[in-house]
Amino acid sequence: MLEIVEYTEAYAADFKRLNIEWLEKYFVVETEDVYQLDNPQTSILDKGGSIFLARYEAKIVGCCALKHEGNSVYELAKMAVTENYQGLGIGRALGQAVIEKAKAISAQELYLISNTILLPARRLYNQLGFVEEPVSSEDQARYIRCDLRMRYPI
Repeated sequence: MLEIVEYTEAYAADFKRLNIEWLEKYFVVETEDVYQLDNPQTSILDKGGSIFLARYEAKIVGCCALKHEGNSVYELAKMAVTENYQGLGIGRALGQAVIEKAKAISAQELYLISNTILLPARRLYNQLGFVEEPVSSEDQARYIRCDLRMRYPI
């Protein structure tokens, strides 16, 4: 029933839709979000990253990106599962796909930034093995909503 697929241009609208959905529900869509969602090829893929999508019952219901930040540093970013499909293990499958990809490409660091009000996401990240660390001023400069930083021990 659940299939994790890699991004192609055919999924551009899904990638954007899924992220806009949660951003507008909890926060605001920021400049950095708009750039990445409008330009996934140049902002993520062309820089050595990957995007995964979750197909469930023939619908694209989730997504997650692995962004290359340089020097073998990667960010788990733009994770979203549409509300009606949350709680089915889709986020876990997407997170595991990103972690497996990071390991396969010999990433030296994998981190994420988020917000503490997203309790289910925070629990998921903990279950995947991410550990909390201090938020940097650089993280907060990227996204106003950022008050949580976590690192995966590779």
